[in-house]
Amino acid sequence: MATTPDPLPDDTEALKAALIETRARLVGAQALIDHLQLVISKMKREKFGPRSERSQRLLDQMELELEELASAAGEDEAKIEAGRVQVQGFTRRQGTRRKFPDHLPRRRIVHPAPTACPCCGGTKLSKIGEDVTETLEVVPRQWFVTKHVREKFSCRSCETISQPPAPFHAIARGFAGPSLLAMMLVEKYANHQPLNRQSEQYAREGIELSVSTMADHVGACAATLRPLYERIKAHVFAAERVHGDDTTVPVLAKGKTRTGRIWTYVRDDRPFGGKAPPAAVFFYSPDRTGVHPEQHLAGYSGILQADAYGGFNALYAPDRKGGGPITEAGCWAHARRKLFELADIASKARKGKPATISPIAFEAVQKFDAIFALERSINGCCSSAARVAARRKDIAPLVNELIEWMKRERGKLSHHNEVAKAMNYMLKRVDVFTRFLEDGRICLSNNAAERALRGIALGRKSWLFAGSDRGGDRAAVMLTLIQTARLNDVDPQAWLADVLARINDHSALRVDELLPWNWRKPTPSRAEAA
Repeated sequence: MATTPDPLPDDTEALKAALIETRARLVGAQALIDHLQLVISKMKREKFGPRSERSQRLLDQMELELEELASAAGEDEAKIEAGRVQVQGFTRRQGTRRKFPDHLPRRRIVHPAPTACPCCGGTKLSKIGEDVTETLEVVPRQWFVTKHVREKFSCRSCETISQPPAPFHAIARGFAGPSLLAMMLVEKYANHQPLNRQSEQYAREGIELSVSTMADHVGACAATLRPLYERIKAHVFAAERVHGDDTTVPVLAKGKTRTGRIWTYVRDDRPFGGKAPPAAVFFYSPDRTGVHPEQHLAGYSGILQADAYGGFNALYAPDRKGGGPITEAGCWAHARRKLFELADIASKARKGKPATISPIAFEAVQKFDAIFALERSINGCCSSAARVAARRKDIAPLVNELIEWMKRERGKLSHHNEVAKAMNYMLKRVDVFTRFLEDGRICLSNNAAERALRGIALGRKSWLFAGSDRGGDRAAVMLTLIQTARLNDVDPQAWLADVLARINDHSALRVDELLPWNWRKPTPSRAEAA
């Protein structure tokens, strides 16, 4: 049955009011559509899209394209050379072979020279030079057994038998040498290779090492290296500012896995020209309750650079027990990321179809980037007081403009709008985010802690889960040692091999000599002995 339309009013004012109401409904409907499209786009990005920032994704994409082009060019050249195909000539820039490091040993192979002239057959040949072409080769790792021989001597006068003492081993009654133990640890905790995969690889090389035996060695090494972990932890919490963050780690449970947490606190003053060596300490916890950071930071007083996790709130209380006051410092990278997800042009453009992009979020990201650019210009080049002066002069006007702009734009948006929620993250904590303008020790972001956790995030899919809560604690110890070595530009495997060879025979009063920033690469004789 057809329905008759509602009769329109004859009054002009009534028509205008009806038109205004209709337009308001249309604007509200369009706003709701835009809001839902943003939510859907954000959820799709979180589920399917890459999680890194735009610049990193562009670099990754360029590296993939470069790799593909180089591989294709190499394949074509190999085919042409093998088939001796004649192709049309073209002008190409003369390639230059890379120079290999001088410290690599060289093996000289002299190819037999002709004994007679290929033109006239004469045998009176005189060498006038040579052409040398270098290729990089690798020899598979060599397994060997070290025999520790202790000769016995008998005294002819008193018949007393003397013998040198037995050498200390990294593991009591263990058969694995320090180099093998270091390789196991680095493969497991730095290269994300579980022990079962390592065992299979060793078996292919003719060495049978069971997973249970290797697990015993890992546990014994963690216990042996514990004093170094404690020294690194004390060094980190002696800083005026630490960066804190956490990430999830799956833990094996009965018939399933549960979610544990790995926490990290990083001391890194290098962007500010600090002289103290950088270091990172890790902790494990079975959950994410606020009691864990309170235990980690018990006795600490200083600046905590972190995100807005509610479990940190008790640390900022003025009457906090168990330590002095802790100053909260916000992370501008976290605030920017929430807006960046709504203005991510690169990921949407790759899909090849129109996508909803928030212009407000895009403009906000541009304002954030201008602040980050000015902050980078003063990193590592001035004192704390000079940094505050530079921030007040150049960065403070941009920060004030950004905050006022966000307040104006936030007032135009519904509280359900995703852009409004992203702005609220910062507007509700303006004093925390602007604190860096008054204290030159505060960083603009918490990226130091996020970089320390990046390896765990990348390796989770490889090692699948931690075996237990004790396994999580061991992982925290080894991650502390490996990440601190990396921060100090020290090869973790070489350092661990040398430390494991020396620590049981080293004075406990001089254990600081074994820390990564005090360690010196062993001489060839000592390395061979180890």
